[in-house]
Amino acid sequence: MDNFLNILIVLSLATVLIILFAGLITMARGGDYDMKNANRFMRYRVIAQGVALVIFMIAIWAKSA
Repeated sequence: MDNFLNILIVLSLATVLIILFAGLITMARGGDYDMKNANRFMRYRVIAQGVALVIFMIAIWAKSA
């Protein structure tokens, strides 16, 4: 169970990092593409961070029990 939770934590952190960099690249490009997609990447990042936080809380709970 611990290995599974560790894998989930790493995957959730990697997902947040990938979305963050995708949003940064979008903002760096600017123009029409940025206007259409910047807020979308921000929403995805916030959702991914929320999921990561829930996974962290579950992992802490599981390891303390």
